[in-house]
Amino acid sequence: AYSPANWETMAMRQTPLTCSGHTRPVVDLAFSGITPYGYFLISACKDGKPMLRQGDTGDWIGTFLGHKGAVWGATLNRDATKAATAAADFTAKVWDALSGDEVLTLAHKHIVKTVTFTQDSNCLLTGGNDKLLRIYDLSSTDAAPQEIAGHTSAIKKALWCNGDKHILSAAEDKTIRLWDRCSMEEVKRLSFDTSVSSMEYVADGEVLVITYGKTIAFYNALSLDLIKSVDAPAPINSASLHPEKDFFVAGGEDFKLYKFDYSNKEELESYKGHFGPVHCVRFSPDGELYASGSEDGTLRLWQTAVGKTYGLWKCILPEDLATDNAEPLCNSPPEIKA
Repeated sequence: AYSPANWETMAMRQTPLTCSGHTRPVVDLAFSGITPYGYFLISACKDGKPMLRQGDTGDWIGTFLGHKGAVWGATLNRDATKAATAAADFTAKVWDALSGDEVLTLAHKHIVKTVTFTQDSNCLLTGGNDKLLRIYDLSSTDAAPQEIAGHTSAIKKALWCNGDKHILSAAEDKTIRLWDRCSMEEVKRLSFDTSVSSMEYVADGEVLVITYGKTIAFYNALSLDLIKSVDAPAPINSASLHPEKDFFVAGGEDFKLYKFDYSNKEELESYKGHFGPVHCVRFSPDGELYASGSEDGTLRLWQTAVGKTYGLWKCILPEDLATDNAEPLCNSPPEIKA
């Protein structure tokens, strides 16, 4: 028999969806916006084979084949028609996300770490180990990119913000910088004692989420004024704020995923599912789940509201608890043999 307390404990067990297929550590992931066909998820991996999946189930759709080195960054445009990837083969690539075809290869002078589209998908921003930000006009592929110099070491992440009027960049030089798109000049700067491990921009409210050491910090993206910060139990590699700003999640070196209340900073849950450090974590655009990528080569999808029927998760009733212990699995890609 299940007492109410026992039922509550069992019902709240988090059962992540495990997405396999990669053969090396997963180092970046990104969701599209919500489209008429749902939303989508792209993953960057050191195996050089970024993958596209259905966002709510994790089911494999396709693999983008063409890079000759580790892929460090991956992104989708809002309507999931285009993908972009950043790689160790000194290129960024733009892909047709519907066909999987390579559309464009953008040669760089060093490893590329980050790629992101403007809202209209007409421009692509890149950054990497040559310390330069580049803006490519995708409607005029023969034109040389605009270049922004200023960082003194490798750029780890670069993002558009403020309706694409500004750019935020984080680098190994322990700074985050805000740049004006028109003047190409640095507007503001944040300096830290250690390198920033991740950066997320939330357009609604102009919130910047960053992680460094054990700290998860929230800044106003335009003034770069600190809103609040939280110290986690372990070094954190990535954090993401829920679209409604109720919660934020973080993952790092102790293999765990942490969920915190954004208003009072209280730790609500922590789950260990991965078998290696968590490198990246992001909320889905509808806020119903968050995805994590790890050193163990897998992606995992976690429910924001545990026990809710959503995607491949089914609400478990008390009478089903004795028999329903199976972990749901998303469809994985077929083995790719050399």
